[in-house]
Amino acid sequence: MIALGPLNFLRPEWLYALLALPLLWWWLRRRRAESATWRRAVDPHLLPHLLVRGNASTHRLAAIAATLAYTLAVVALAGPAWRQVDAPTWEAREPLVVAVDLSSAVLATDVPPTRLAQLRARLTRLLQAKHSGPIALVAFADDAFTVAPLTDDAANVALFVDALEPAVMPVDGQSPARAIAQSRELIERAGFPRGRIVLVTDHADGTAQRAARDARDAGITVSALGVGTPAGAELRTLGGQSVHVQLDEGSMRGLASNGGGDYAPLALDGSDDAVFATGEGAAARRGLGGGRTWADEGFRLVPFVMLFALIALARRPRAAALLLVVALLPRPSLAADVFLRADQRGWRSVDRGVDAYRRGKFDQAAQDFAKADTADAHYNRGNALAKAGHLEDAVAAYDEALRRQPGMADAIANRAAVLRAMKKPPPKGGQQQQPGQQGGASSHAQQGRNCAPGDSSCNRQSNNQQNAKGNAPKQNASSPPKPADAKQQAKADAAQRERMQRALQQAQAQQQKAPTQPMTPQQRERRMSDEAALMRVPDEPGTLLREKFRLEYERRQLGGGR
Repeated sequence: MIALGPLNFLRPEWLYALLALPLLWWWLRRRRAESATWRRAVDPHLLPHLLVRGNASTHRLAAIAATLAYTLAVVALAGPAWRQVDAPTWEAREPLVVAVDLSSAVLATDVPPTRLAQLRARLTRLLQAKHSGPIALVAFADDAFTVAPLTDDAANVALFVDALEPAVMPVDGQSPARAIAQSRELIERAGFPRGRIVLVTDHADGTAQRAARDARDAGITVSALGVGTPAGAELRTLGGQSVHVQLDEGSMRGLASNGGGDYAPLALDGSDDAVFATGEGAAARRGLGGGRTWADEGFRLVPFVMLFALIALARRPRAAALLLVVALLPRPSLAADVFLRADQRGWRSVDRGVDAYRRGKFDQAAQDFAKADTADAHYNRGNALAKAGHLEDAVAAYDEALRRQPGMADAIANRAAVLRAMKKPPPKGGQQQQPGQQGGASSHAQQGRNCAPGDSSCNRQSNNQQNAKGNAPKQNASSPPKPADAKQQAKADAAQRERMQRALQQAQAQQQKAPTQPMTPQQRERRMSDEAALMRVPDEPGTLLREKFRLEYERRQLGGGR
């Protein structure tokens, strides 16, 4: 960009085209000279019959109009700008995982009223702010556990903020390295090539420094948010020991340096926002982008270019009309597709596939999904193929999704359902099932009619509803069922609650239909059993977290791994 006083040119290289103006004038003078040559070679009384007499002023006006049209067109292409506007800062959809320290140290009072209160307030403000990507929450003490997996709905994460306290942790202590490992696992399992981890604690040992460096080498940035003061405070742990805790800013800065991220002390005035920024948003918050930009005003010159072009072509009405029609003819912009990256073209194909799926054109949706080489795209392609009746191809699509994202629960469940549908014998009488009425992904799509493929959270919600109805794929009877991890435990709690509520609703509906009929002892016993089971389902976030972390910790102690 160059500036000429108050005028700036965003694409100044186009101004070199003004060097062609002398050639334009030379061409016009040559045409006039050719006309003069004929006047010298032909007798004056024959000139009116051989040459079209033109008005000199008309020729001069046409030449001036052509020159102005060319000049204004070049200036418009150069991108003139004389005012600035607010530039929206683009932020990459990189995941953010916040790992918070829930050891006894958060009960210290070196920051009023307590570290825990400050931490809850900061998390609440973070979740209320608009975040461009998925966010997850991890709690750690001597071990780390997932409070909420990566999700675009920050309100779901906010439900657990007030329940965060050391009492929900199955073991006390501080192990920031395990928190980094747990956070990194959430990002990698979700299929993101990069992301950001924010560790909220008061110190980082050597093991945490190495974990942060390993995460940075894997493309995941690790930032640090210090909680507490260097002076620290005395406190009594949950085990009854009296200890002194303090903020070690040196180790926290070292953690951020090894992780390629930022460090800031916890603050409620927004001065620590750069710690949570991801992708391009991080650069913008550090002053490397965003803010105000020059507005391209070249389009304002286009009407004048067309006006002078029409004046220049006044004696050529056909050419002028053709030029006007071509200029006003609507046509798609080719530049929008030419300059797209491969991943952007893929996501456009996914959008087209979603639209085709909603309209019931499953074959077309499968073709569109095949143009994007991601785990979600192959998973949705499997759903479309299953709905279209191509069960073998659907299984292959699910296999492709699992190769790119091993352990994808939805793909595993749909693949098993499709395989079961393939093994079913055809109905008696030779009547075949219509495509889309078989098992597999079609059952998920029928339960989630408002779910579009490509919306992974919506698809997974449909799977939860499928499992809640008792149609979840069964495990192999020859192998014992694996203990549920944190995410599976949450799904199980939700499914159990839904089953109990459905049972009560059915019982109430039956009573309304036949209020005069007395309940049989079996019906009364079943109703009482359902009500008791529903009351046993924990509905308080703190209780859910405590039980979930306890089960996960016991599983790890038994050698189940992470």
